[in-house]
Amino acid sequence: MSAELLNPSAPENLNTPENQTAITQPERLVIVLNQDLPSGKAANAAAVLAMTLGQRHPELIGEPLDIADGKSYPGLIPLGISVLSASEQELTNLMIDGGAKGCDVTIFPADGQQTTHYLEFRQAVAIQTEQQLVLLGVAIAGDKKVVRKLVGKLKLFA
Repeated sequence: MSAELLNPSAPENLNTPENQTAITQPERLVIVLNQDLPSGKAANAAAVLAMTLGQRHPELIGEPLDIADGKSYPGLIPLGISVLSASEQELTNLMIDGGAKGCDVTIFPADGQQTTHYLEFRQAVAIQTEQQLVLLGVAIAGDKKVVRKLVGKLKLFA
């Protein structure tokens, strides 16, 4: 299965005529979590989405963090990543609208926390449409104004 299965708005899918203005380096990153998630599941979803953002946008990783005793640690993403909350329907809307507006959208379906086998996870997702997916979280990377308009009314995850 292709990356399109889990992320229909992956950068390789942004090269459609309607998305020719898509930016290559995101100016804003957000993670939006299902407002009903308990803290442990929310932390897991946010961590998975953040790892995927870093993998998808390695150009955003900052220079290594060198400390006084000569050790060096990997660089962090210098852009802030807001972690917001939304309802299930709002997450679905963000997935669809974010992709339509040229953002790079990564999703975390509930199926991801129901198995420890990635192949089973992919198979469960493969038989669902966007409207059928139950999302625990969505990460959006894109133009600052576009992302702000998408998530501007959402509250910080608490």
